[in-house]
Amino acid sequence: MNFMNILGKAKELQSKMQEAQEGLANITATSEAGAGLVKATVNGKKKLLSLEIDPDLLKIEEKEMLQDLIVAATNKALTEVEEKAAAHIQKLTGNLMPDLGNMDFSKFGL
Repeated sequence: MNFMNILGKAKELQSKMQEAQEGLANITATSEAGAGLVKATVNGKKKLLSLEIDPDLLKIEEKEMLQDLIVAATNKALTEVEEKAAAHIQKLTGNLMPDLGNMDFSKFGL
């Protein structure tokens, strides 16, 4: 492969990565904890979009359990959205960046 081909592939990859990063805001995952008592929705940019809490948990004696369920639901949603984001990026970049499944996208601000 000559230098011009490599340069062309690098520019194409840069363009695809920009497109992929912009699309991450549209990828969402919703997860629950405590059999649906707490639901968290996050996007591909790892932003918490919404949090639903069953009113029965809004009692002072349920505070610790509520905190644990919020953490569990949010972390589960973040894991799911990371998988979706990796698939989204792999789809857009195709063979330009093989095997992105194990890549840590946080290094790239994703």
